[in-house]
Amino acid sequence: MAVPAHDERDLEFAKKFKLPVRTVIAPFDWSEGELVEAYTDSGTMINSGDFNGLPSERGYEAICNLLETKGWGRRTVIYRLRDWLISRQRYWGAPIPIIYCDKCGIVPVPEADLPVLLPQHAEFKPTGESPLKYCRSFVNTTCPKCFGTARRETDTMDTFMCSSWYFLRYSSPETRNAPFNAAKVKYWMPVDSYTGGAEHAVMHLFYTRFFIKALRDMGVVKFDEPFTCLFNQGTIIYRGDKMSKSRGNVIGSDEYVEEFGADAVRGYVMFVGPWEMGGEWNDRGIVGISRWLNRVWSLITADYTHRVLDIKAEKEFLHLTHKTIEIVTSDIDKFRFNTMLANLMEFSNYISKIKERGTVSDALWQEAICRGIMG
Repeated sequence: MAVPAHDERDLEFAKKFKLPVRTVIAPFDWSEGELVEAYTDSGTMINSGDFNGLPSERGYEAICNLLETKGWGRRTVIYRLRDWLISRQRYWGAPIPIIYCDKCGIVPVPEADLPVLLPQHAEFKPTGESPLKYCRSFVNTTCPKCFGTARRETDTMDTFMCSSWYFLRYSSPETRNAPFNAAKVKYWMPVDSYTGGAEHAVMHLFYTRFFIKALRDMGVVKFDEPFTCLFNQGTIIYRGDKMSKSRGNVIGSDEYVEEFGADAVRGYVMFVGPWEMGGEWNDRGIVGISRWLNRVWSLITADYTHRVLDIKAEKEFLHLTHKTIEIVTSDIDKFRFNTMLANLMEFSNYISKIKERGTVSDALWQEAICRGIMG
């Protein structure tokens, strides 16, 4: 890039070889001292001749305009795209439908014989090679052209190949003569809301958009984007680090589900923090959620009978019931599950007091239970 003051790798190179470092984009709070680290944000153009004083965004446009006017260069967008090597030397993945024949060469599996299915009894060995390579019942086949002996391809496809279009298949999983039912896809797609972890979703979204736009160009689908909304959830932290298989700090949920129930575990994960930020795993949090759910169940199954009707209490009770419904509905739509649960907890505490006083009618009580708590 040849701009050591504004590129981390260039700055490291310049320092190593004692090259001069000239600042050309000044931070807004810059005191004209030497930059400690590369400044890569917006700022004001300096040491740039006629472009001094311009905000860096405008300076960029002005420099490009000058280069194009003088015929010295032109704007271009460079995509760091490369051919996608989809073959993998592993069992798990869609088999590549190719057959090798000594007489006919490389022959695609006829459409009538698709899909090629993985063998159920492949033997896994610590060789670093695909188990399919040693599965004779899979490898040995017949050439569809000359009907002589032939061999199947033993590499499988990158699993992104499948995850890039699986949601289309979900619309019509029983379809047998096509990847999906076009009418069903037209009705259900694109996906209204899609959630995933940011680290995985970036690549997944990249490939998925490529697939959909290719299918669109071929006239197979009529929409342009696979998802109308993408929401990335946060990361669960455990023992000071993000929970992941590679770090060996994953907490299995089975034992918690067995002890507290699946609803308590789900509730805890939703309550641990904002959905997009994640939070710290703490076993005691599941206990708290479990106790609250038990209190809610007690309210739902309790025999309620009003004792003294209080018109003011009824108006307040009805107002808070519908206010809770509105807030909870909005929170769910916006993935604010932690505040949704907090509002339900507050509401359940409120109606617990009403139960003790018996100041609202049976009908209002049932509405609060059915629509405010259970609904």
